[in-house]
Amino acid sequence: MASTPPDTFWRRLVRAGRRHWPHYLAEAAGLGFFVVCAGLLTVLLEHPASPLAAVVPASALLRRAWLGAGMVLVVVAIVYSPWGQRSGAHINPAVTLAFWQLGKVSATDALWYVLAQFAGGVAAALLLQLSLGTHWYGHPAVAHTLTQPDPARGGWPVALGAEFVISFIMMMVLLLALHSARLKSFTGWLLGLLLAVYITFEAPLSGMSLNPARSLGTAVAAGSYTGLWVYFLAPPLAMWLATVVFRYFHHGEDLAGAILAGCDPAPVSPHAPGQEPPHYPDE
Repeated sequence: MASTPPDTFWRRLVRAGRRHWPHYLAEAAGLGFFVVCAGLLTVLLEHPASPLAAVVPASALLRRAWLGAGMVLVVVAIVYSPWGQRSGAHINPAVTLAFWQLGKVSATDALWYVLAQFAGGVAAALLLQLSLGTHWYGHPAVAHTLTQPDPARGGWPVALGAEFVISFIMMMVLLLALHSARLKSFTGWLLGLLLAVYITFEAPLSGMSLNPARSLGTAVAAGSYTGLWVYFLAPPLAMWLATVVFRYFHHGEDLAGAILAGCDPAPVSPHAPGQEPPHYPDE
């Protein structure tokens, strides 16, 4: 009688890929949609030849506020869309790693999520570069929506600190909202509004990334990688620390799942009946 081969991580990874590929595709599409919308809105608000140039405010602060208002709707659309609710709408490797740390996403699903997020971010930024070209997407006023430390504003130390703070706050807001029966269904709106505040007031300090995959995508499109390590280090580290703090104050935390739209407890998963979710945690 032949012995059963060991159920290695790689076998589980392949099995997860076959079963849960729609979730991974949703993550890639979600971040891709985010990057495309951010790029198009930035072109419309910042490019001197924009069709909206006549009505766009002269104040940089007000233009960022307009951009933030637009991105609120983008975030809400992603989080509450059927695809976003299927995958959880993490659209950020740092968010996925934080939920993995909390035991709400399996190791295999987390790896696929992160790969999909990076693929979606890079593909979307390259699509903008190919379709809009250097004249629009690469114009200095738009600059491929790059996130890079600004030497005039303290360089990488300021950018690193700012990214750490905004990432920590965002993850704490997310976890506290999902932990609240009253707030969890409004998590997407809370995150969207917080993002708008960041875009308006914090963006000059670090470029307001929060997201390694988003930063890599725009860096690839621009062919410029200055300070990229800041955005690979600060958001994941800050969001990991937020999970540690959350667990300290919420012993035996009972998050129902890792879905930003909010989810109710279920015997097997936080998803609606009829949906096959990623496994929480690993099989």
